[in-house]
Amino acid sequence: MFVLVNLKTYPCDPVAVAEAAAAVDEETDARIAVAAQAVHLEAVAETGVETWAQHVDPIEYGSNTGHTLAESVADAGAVGTLINHSERRLRLADIDGSLEAATRAGLETIVCANNPAQVGAAAALGPDAVAVEPPALIGSGTPVSQADPYIVEDAVDAAGAVDPDVGVLCGAGISTGEDVRSARELGSEGVLLASGVAKADDPRAALEGLVEGL
Repeated sequence: MFVLVNLKTYPCDPVAVAEAAAAVDEETDARIAVAAQAVHLEAVAETGVETWAQHVDPIEYGSNTGHTLAESVADAGAVGTLINHSERRLRLADIDGSLEAATRAGLETIVCANNPAQVGAAAALGPDAVAVEPPALIGSGTPVSQADPYIVEDAVDAAGAVDPDVGVLCGAGISTGEDVRSARELGSEGVLLASGVAKADDPRAALEGLVEGL
């Protein structure tokens, strides 16, 4: 089970969260990674935790002031990137361009989508995985696996119908081990979460609770 913790721009200590994730990763069969802001990628990667970017732009080397270059993300230690998170929406052509850039830089990719129909469209672009995240549930504390489990099941079916090799993750409202286990039972290969760990007083304890029983 893949547990990807997105730190967003929360006022947390990214290195402390990364150290907690690295420690828990050694204690569990789950795969744990941290998605950090671009400026923090190198420091997070130095903890030894699997490190992901939150976004890369559909660009190559050149005149692209203010953009995030996939090769720079990889050089900083990231091994993967989110694309099209609900807080960083892209047009379809730009999603495709960001996927191309990430692949060029050797980054694993997860494309986020709002619903099963978008999951199918995203899967057709050839990412490594897609994450279904209804925007209304993000940060709500109510997991999609409980609020509407059919969204997860339908997302798994939608991706499988397009490309069985594209994995499906479940996001939005994930905060407990029960949420993670429910996502797995619905066919998800992992979870994408943020505040449940990034805002926790004890990130390590929060992560241990998430992976308990896996």
